[in-house]
Amino acid sequence: MKKSILLFVTGLMVLLLSTAAMAAGTNTLTVQASVTGTCKFSTATSTLDFGALDPSVGTNVNGSTSTQFWCTKGTTQTLAAGNGANWDGAKRNMKLTTGTDVIPYTLTLTPDGNPNVGPGSLRTLTIAGQVLGTDYTGKTTGSYADSVTLTITP
Repeated sequence: MKKSILLFVTGLMVLLLSTAAMAAGTNTLTVQASVTGTCKFSTATSTLDFGALDPSVGTNVNGSTSTQFWCTKGTTQTLAAGNGANWDGAKRNMKLTTGTDVIPYTLTLTPDGNPNVGPGSLRTLTIAGQVLGTDYTGKTTGSYADSVTLTITP
């Protein structure tokens, strides 16, 4: 009987040792992603209307409009206005829709002072412009227009 117990204990130890030899290994999994810095306007178009320019008055005319945008949290945006369709190499111009006369104008882009926190919190960009009285007093009657591309990049 002692022999049987000894064989049983020996067999049990072999079984335990072989189980320990088949222990599981480990692996460390790294999970990662990156958030892309993004800036977008909330609408595709805006209009800056200087209204009716009265040559008999000839004063400088200011105009203002706004549009909204958002940027990824922590992103610093860069805003820019293109030269427009009637750029003459030195200034932006609105062109007479039925002729060749042009009226120069300036633009200023001013974003609000809020932080960028993502698409859920729209920010406001104020677009201001000016037409000098001396630039429209001798122009042909009619409608003048230009098209300027605004860009926003992170």
